[in-house]
Amino acid sequence: MKALLLTEYKHLEVTDFAEPDVSPNDVLVQVRACGICGSDIHGYDGSSGRRIPPLVMGHEAAGVVKAVGENVTGFKPGDHVTFDSTVSCGECVYCRRGSINLCDNRMVLGVSCGEYRRHGAFAEFVSVPQHICYPLPENLPFEHAAMIEAVSVAVHAANRTPVSLGDTAVVVGSGMIGLLVIQAIRLAGCSQVIAVDLDPGRLEKAKELGADVGLKADEVDVPEEVRRLTGGRGADVVLEVVGATPTIQTAIDCARKGGAVTLVGNLAPKVEMPLQAIVTRELSVYGSCASNGEYPACIDLLEKGAIRVEPLITAKASLEEGPDWFARLYDGEAGAMKVIIDPTR
Repeated sequence: MKALLLTEYKHLEVTDFAEPDVSPNDVLVQVRACGICGSDIHGYDGSSGRRIPPLVMGHEAAGVVKAVGENVTGFKPGDHVTFDSTVSCGECVYCRRGSINLCDNRMVLGVSCGEYRRHGAFAEFVSVPQHICYPLPENLPFEHAAMIEAVSVAVHAANRTPVSLGDTAVVVGSGMIGLLVIQAIRLAGCSQVIAVDLDPGRLEKAKELGADVGLKADEVDVPEEVRRLTGGRGADVVLEVVGATPTIQTAIDCARKGGAVTLVGNLAPKVEMPLQAIVTRELSVYGSCASNGEYPACIDLLEKGAIRVEPLITAKASLEEGPDWFARLYDGEAGAMKVIIDPTR
């Protein structure tokens, strides 16, 4: 089969690659769409330390079942499917209690971090365990279905956040996940959603997708403006979708006394936290990691149009166009959000 192989950092090649084996509990999927994730871009130059060449990256994908292992009962060739990016073991204490995103033995598709190597979906075919697969309605476009992994991150973050109907939410960071979080937190019951970013184009997109207000962080005093918009109190909930000290500080400063801050961004391994502000204002701080069984809900939300992903898709490309798109995204191409690779093109 053809695959997009990271042969060394900052170098991708379309190459002949062995078709994956299909174990008794596995499903072999012909990949019809696979999104380039921000984590793939960080893996492209080795900065994440989690994508050691040689590796086929890619974990946001959907396609058609080509074959199934002898123990597979829920899927058959021809079915449209997507799959979780997290390969959970199903046996550890966290899996058994329903926290599959915290699995002790978790692997991630398209990741090689020294402890394991799990080739991903920038390829014609990928093999995945049946227990992480989900059926898709046939009317859902594959490129939309490839966004379900990202949507599930946003929906999980909204589920982690203690929202009451009518709350005000601030979303700090209006990149792709932030734009999905804006939609998810609105669906969770927030009547006012305030988006924060440095990019005016992203703020316009945020308002198109459900934010009531967009605040450009280098032009206004964001916490002061949030207080003005909330009768002097501050936001009931704040979701930080960057993962850096300055944006976390902004998130904390925007929250009302007794409010909640959910940390979704994961850019920096360490950040500074304003301890006294958190303690004296009795803020609740939640971490949100990946997703935890939200895929069926996300499929339903996309099928019904309750969460929109088409406005976030910048381009649809072939495997051969993949190296160029990786380089362009790595260089920070203006306005680019999600590029979808279709190995059948």
